[in-house]
This record gives sequence, C-alpha cells and structure tokens, in this order.
Amino acid sequence: MDREQFKHRVYEVIEVSNIGDVSSRAYDVLMTTVVIVGMIPLTLKKDNPYTIAIEIITAILLLIDYVARVYTADYKMGYKSAKAYVAYIFTPLAIFDFLSILPILYLFFPISIIGLLKMFRIFRVLKLIRYSKTMIIIANVIRKVKTQLLAVLILITVYIFVSAMLVFQLEPDLFENFFDALYWATISITTIGYGDISPTTTVGRFITMISALVGVAVIALPSGMITAAYMHEITKKKTKYEL
Repeated sequence: MDREQFKHRVYEVIEVSNIGDVSSRAYDVLMTTVVIVGMIPLTLKKDNPYTIAIEIITAILLLIDYVARVYTADYKMGYKSAKAYVAYIFTPLAIFDFLSILPILYLFFPISIIGLLKMFRIFRVLKLIRYSKTMIIIANVIRKVKTQLLAVLILITVYIFVSAMLVFQLEPDLFENFFDALYWATISITTIGYGDISPTTTVGRFITMISALVGVAVIALPSGMITAAYMHEITKKKTKYEL
C-alpha cells in the first residue's frame, strides 16, 4: 500500500462507515464512545483523578481524529490543493473539533480565563453528528430549511422586542430594566409562563394573552418545516436504496 492508498484508506475509516466496512464502523463506535465518556466531567462539580484521566485520554484521541481529518482534507473537500486543507480547517465542524480539544489546556495552565475552556467540552456533542446516520439526515434537513428557520427566528425576535417595549412602557413598575421585559416576552411567546413576572393591568394581561396565542402559532412553524423536510429526506434515502 503506497502513501496515497494509505491516505485514502484513512479517509474511508474516519468518515461514516459504509456497509461492510468493519474498520470504519469500529472507528465510529470508538469515537462515539469517546465523545459520550468525554462529557462525564460536565456532570460533576469538581475534577478528580478519574475525570482528569478521562480528559487527557479524550483530548489525545480527539487530537488524533482532528489531525487525521486535516490530513485527508483534500478527499473531504473534493480537490487536490493546499487550499483544501485551509478551507477544511475553517469549516464549522472542523472549528468545533478544534475547540473540543482545547479544554485539556486548563489542566496545565490553571489560570481563571483558561479555566473557561472547560466549557468547550460541550462542542464535543457536535461530533456525534458525524457518527450517526440519523444525525447526518437531521443535519441535512436543518441545512435545507435554514432559510425558512432564519425567517421564523427573525419574526419571533421582532415580536419579542415589540411586545417587550409595549409592556415596558405600559407597566414600568413591573420591570427593573428592559432585559426583564425581554425575559417576560420570551417566556410568554414560548408559552412557558414561569409566573415570576406577571402583568397587573388589563392591557398588560391582554398583551400576555396575545403573546401566548402567537407563540402557539409561530413556535409550531419550525416543527412543521423540519418534519416535512425530514420525511422528504427519508423518502429520498429509501428510494435511493431501492434503486
């Protein structure tokens, strides 16, 4: 096996396994386990020798995975050029891969700012997208409807600000600052309603009722879009396999 064949085989192994590729499937299982185990320290308040060992082993394996992906970036990007490696490094998943390795630094540099890197462990969850075909389908679905989801997000954001400004002016004594009004508007439109901030005037309560009704309608839009796109993706995959 020459260098190029070895490189191509590495690419096949680290990507989502194809049917019958035992090595690639084993790698997927390994990395999925690494990601899940690597999240254990986030469930504990303080580090101990076990979580430190988990962090070191996890970071080493994630670093190897990251280096392998950069090494085979030309296959991933689809063209043979130095630009392929640079382009891959700045893709969202590659950036998250890199950030997921950084928490190891806090073990060697006990500085308060460095300690915040521990929170970057959460980026490891995104690696699960690569190793689950179901997650890949969901990622494709989100990518297809991202424009519509962005439009809904903008609509929701505008409504939250407008309703927050209205209530903030109508019931100024109810809120200490405008952020509290935004908080109230957000929990109202999502129909959560914690009850810690409740309008006392008739107009304020009326706006709350409208926000709850709008929330039921608007929040349901992304669910419908995602469900429709997901079913279309599943049908397309099924048709592809049948052919």
